[in-house]
Amino acid sequence: MKKLILFILSTNLIFSQINPENIDIVRDSYGVPHIFAKTDAEAAYGLAWAHAEDDFETIQLAYLAGNSMLSNHLGLEGAPADFISKFIGSEEIVEKKYSEISDEYKLVLEGYALGLNSYAKKFPNKVLYKKLFPLTPKMMLRYGQLQLFIRSKGGEWVGKILSDDTQEDYIDQNLIGSNFIAMNSNKTKSGESFLVINTHQPLEGPTSWYEAHINSEEGTNILGTLYPGTPHILIGVNENLGWSHTFNNLDIFDVYELEMTNGLNYIVDGKEYKLEKDKARVKIKVLGLKIPINRKFYRSIFGPTLKNKKGFYSIRAPILHSINALEQWWRMGKAKNFNEFYKILKMKGLTGVNIAYADRYDTIFYMSDGLIPKREQGYNWKEIVPGNTKKTLWTETYDIEDLPQVIQPKSGFIYNANHSPFKSTSNDENPNQNNFNPDMGFELFDNNRSTRLKKLIDEKEKISYEEFKEIKNDNSFPEKFTYSFMDINPLFNMNLGSNHELKKMLDILKSWDRKTDIDSVGAGIYGVLYYHLLQNYRGYILKNKVLSEEILLGALKEVKSYIIKNFGYLEITLGDFQKLVRGNIELPIWGLPDVVTTMVSTKYKDGKRRVIAGESYIGYIRFDKDGPTIESVISYGNSEVPESKHYDDQMQLYQNFKLKKVSMNKEEIYRDALKIYNPH
Repeated sequence: MKKLILFILSTNLIFSQINPENIDIVRDSYGVPHIFAKTDAEAAYGLAWAHAEDDFETIQLAYLAGNSMLSNHLGLEGAPADFISKFIGSEEIVEKKYSEISDEYKLVLEGYALGLNSYAKKFPNKVLYKKLFPLTPKMMLRYGQLQLFIRSKGGEWVGKILSDDTQEDYIDQNLIGSNFIAMNSNKTKSGESFLVINTHQPLEGPTSWYEAHINSEEGTNILGTLYPGTPHILIGVNENLGWSHTFNNLDIFDVYELEMTNGLNYIVDGKEYKLEKDKARVKIKVLGLKIPINRKFYRSIFGPTLKNKKGFYSIRAPILHSINALEQWWRMGKAKNFNEFYKILKMKGLTGVNIAYADRYDTIFYMSDGLIPKREQGYNWKEIVPGNTKKTLWTETYDIEDLPQVIQPKSGFIYNANHSPFKSTSNDENPNQNNFNPDMGFELFDNNRSTRLKKLIDEKEKISYEEFKEIKNDNSFPEKFTYSFMDINPLFNMNLGSNHELKKMLDILKSWDRKTDIDSVGAGIYGVLYYHLLQNYRGYILKNKVLSEEILLGALKEVKSYIIKNFGYLEITLGDFQKLVRGNIELPIWGLPDVVTTMVSTKYKDGKRRVIAGESYIGYIRFDKDGPTIESVISYGNSEVPESKHYDDQMQLYQNFKLKKVSMNKEEIYRDALKIYNPH
């Protein structure tokens, strides 16, 4: 009762500070919301309202998952997310750490929560589960914890432990990928700074991008993208600087095997401890009835603990001890220069991302960031480690000064494509691998995208803005394939007799120019082969990496049969095989996994595939001394509502590598507005 009273009082207090009449939602011709408000809290309120108009369902699903309520709506399908949220103790973490959130950021969270609550009150027919509302800042942070835990491979490892399979599948880590490039006057013909935002995400769902612009009289003016349910921009640009991310693959998650004795007792350094019992209570719907299901788990001194056939396993990750990631992103967006931006990075909130930075002052910067534990030497931390000694019980993480980074390289460029941070600029200015502990888990490999980007950047001493765009839009594999998880190059050295049934198909592949254009026959056949290998030969690839001639011949034969059966002819193009689909629109589309213009697809119909991830939001920022010029495109449109004109209005731009101009200038935005209104 006391908590309820306090919540009502705090809600009334923040609500008294928010006047929807002070908030303008200005929609441009592509439906991008530009939020103008007096305060950051009011801007968050407006953002919540605008995003709810465009994707209220996904926002709700996100918060249901983060608050162990998803099974109440989806039934059994929602149970895994509910279990993980309970298992990691997100409610307890947020409750314990909430005092560490600044008062000014709490106002932003409260403003956003009020915006969603107001929208839900006005449109009760759109509410999926009534008990989700009223939404609170703590509920929002719980969802953030769930997402970041999953990003830390937590969900993957929970599944592996429960299924008695702890082998890491490194193929799945390399399918989607992301890119960024930044250049300054040392590399650009115009003397300006360039930045491309090019994160590869799912095209739909809780981690798909939404484009927005937030402007308040408290010094906020940020344009970029965010996930459903995020109260502000995650990657983007303000009047002075821009930033972007790619995911890195740091070792930021550990699994411990406990040494058990009697019952639930375990031994650490000769001392006996007892596991704490806990359970996740979820409700699933069966024939309209909600049936509670309890799943046992435990807690040790190492962290949340699961039991399988082999024993008891505890998990530990820095994200289970921190809740300041969202506030850090918010502050990054409000930074005015590099010194401010770098100081904000010292908050150490982000779990594992590479950072690209560029600004109007000609500064560029790269860092491989993440919450990396300081671990005891002498253990293989990539595998399950002993949980019978406090030597493996780390308590600290590395400071950002200890991480690979490059500031103002003479080369004039930085880049990343989820590859090694020790290859982030020119060869002689890269961070030195030998200066970093191997247990930190930094990538040491190149991939097709990084190989190709470096070649294209190195080809020209100086690069124009249009050439910069061409580098980003490159859709070719390198001459020699450099997948980090398999070697397919033997395919292109094979020779078959003139009468061999596979000769024609192999000749097409061998003469292919490596471009993944829509009309490319080589890319079409290769695309079928690639997905066939990953689906049917995954075990072989995990074990051997190099594909033998015998395996390749078998796969080619199967691929030929598949193509003829589904398409009726061999010489299919990539556009025949791969589609961009939205509603009743089906467009042929370029790209394959691990080209710069990455596309990842799933089975669709009639032998075709539908892209589901990859090139999602693309933003180009060009800085001169007066500030940024911005162009962007998103895969479908800025709305998830099928009836909206913005549900699919960017698809053809996207298909044809075209862009739309996006403004941060208030006068220009109001002048060209499609619609202006208040959120009520």
